[in-house]
Amino acid sequence: MFQPIPDLDYFRLLISDDRSIPLLEAAASIGVIAYPAFDLQGTLGAIDGLAGRMAEQCRGVSNETARLQKALRFFYDTLGFAGNAQDYYEPDNSYLHRVLETRRGIPITLAVLFAELARPSGLDVEGVAFPGHFLIRANLHGGGLVVIDPFTGLGLDGDELDRRAAPHGVPAGRLLRPASARHILIRMLNNLHLVYAQQGRGDLLAQVGERLRLLQSDGSAR
Repeated sequence: MFQPIPDLDYFRLLISDDRSIPLLEAAASIGVIAYPAFDLQGTLGAIDGLAGRMAEQCRGVSNETARLQKALRFFYDTLGFAGNAQDYYEPDNSYLHRVLETRRGIPITLAVLFAELARPSGLDVEGVAFPGHFLIRANLHGGGLVVIDPFTGLGLDGDELDRRAAPHGVPAGRLLRPASARHILIRMLNNLHLVYAQQGRGDLLAQVGERLRLLQSDGSAR
């Protein structure tokens, strides 16, 4: 008889090889921590559907800059995604299936979703683990690099990036490297760890901690 794989074992399997971590699936699977019965495959299917709609909007736009602008308008204006400024520390902001439902999230979850939706449109979008505030970078092969704040959907110029980098004593350019899938997952889970520790939710904190240990263990980090 078929026996479903336990949630933690499934997560361990997803992150077992740095060269092929399916970021979207691994990030979405975190939702089982607070929502044990949520439909992971349904969530992935819904994201695929939105990616197809974005690709349709961008079809025929050959200029990468114009295509990026259209993709951003579709994500933030048409679909209505936005940063949850009213309740930034709501745990649901870190669960992709809930962000998909509420259209509200924090920078890192909005970045993961936008990058996934933009890929079928031919856009090269990556997450950037900027200190304190996750960013996204779009690599425009004919027009350089565009850095975007996923919380607002607005582009950031050099002066603004320098201002944000100044407290860290490092040039902005050194903080704009693409984040690995493992780093993104660790950062997502660290956000939840902070929130649940403040709320005193030991049961959920333990599940977050189990996944962090897997990501940070010597056996997984390659």
